[in-house]
Amino acid sequence: MAYKTLLHNAILGLFPWIGPESLGGAQLSGRLAWDGVQGGVNQQYGRSDLFCYAPGVEPRYVASLPQAHVASSQVQAVRLALGKMWQPDVVLIWHMSLLRLLPFFRIRSASVVLFLHGIEVWRRHDLLTRLLLPRVNLFVSNSTYTWQRFLDFHPDLTVKPQQTVYLGVDTPIDTPSTDPSDPPAVLIVSRLDRREDYKGHRELIAAWPLVLQHIPHAELWIAGDGDLRPALEQLIAARGLTQHICFFGRISEEQKQDLLMRCRCFAMPSRGEGFGLVYLEAMRLGRPCLVSDCDAGREVVNPPEAGLAVNPDDTHALAAALLRLLTPGDEWSQWSIQARQRYESQFTARHFQERLVDALAR
Repeated sequence: MAYKTLLHNAILGLFPWIGPESLGGAQLSGRLAWDGVQGGVNQQYGRSDLFCYAPGVEPRYVASLPQAHVASSQVQAVRLALGKMWQPDVVLIWHMSLLRLLPFFRIRSASVVLFLHGIEVWRRHDLLTRLLLPRVNLFVSNSTYTWQRFLDFHPDLTVKPQQTVYLGVDTPIDTPSTDPSDPPAVLIVSRLDRREDYKGHRELIAAWPLVLQHIPHAELWIAGDGDLRPALEQLIAARGLTQHICFFGRISEEQKQDLLMRCRCFAMPSRGEGFGLVYLEAMRLGRPCLVSDCDAGREVVNPPEAGLAVNPDDTHALAAALLRLLTPGDEWSQWSIQARQRYESQFTARHFQERLVDALAR
């Protein structure tokens, strides 16, 4: 990789808030991306400027990114952008919504790279965004599926340069993960937001009576909170499953790791994942995953290597897959080994940073 050719190049990053208390997938991956681009991977860039659009972030948190230009409102973002002459060779835009800020930056000449994360790019955008998209020199997507869905709404951009850069998280664990706890449990982790009622909660609940016919003491663990929770609780009560399905509410990072260690498998048969970082977190601990057959989860888990893929509308197929993933034995042990190996060979934070830096270098 010819990193030396870009050693003295300057980069401007337009990012959402990526301070240590940010929680979303775009924010978490953005933090890793900026660390890698800034010099953590091969010292590629000689000068870097980080611009964060952070509405609602408390001033006391801004100090955690002392070198960043942080805007807490649209007006402040425009003022900061216009306030100096920027001299980057590359502008890396980490979220589609931030593309609209580009015209306010006084930039003589630079290559524009836009990272596509998933569902937020699978729609027809406002006029300003549509006018700015042709200015992008390189589209980087977190999965092939994300890029293909993006092109469904922007077919005129098919000829544009594009590269898939799979995400990554953390580092390999030093010791193999412990055996799952008893009773056997399936875990799903996500925001319980009515706008994200596509993650697979309803489908798992519908399949659970079939699971209980074969494993009467099996449990479904739901971690996360939001305005979708009351509707799910009503659905569970109506099906008489209250004793078999447990809500954990909003959990800390430590609690998430504990639940992943204790569960037998992770299941999120979603219809709209652009990637799914939590699949990697499960695989890192040797937990096989259940994904749907209609989004990017397949690219991450590569069924049947690290788990299974099913049609979320097929309740019987979903239950059958859950039963296989809940059953101890040679098949489960092989999945556990392969899940951990797939993570360690392709999806660490370092792998992600190297892929991103390589995409920018090319």
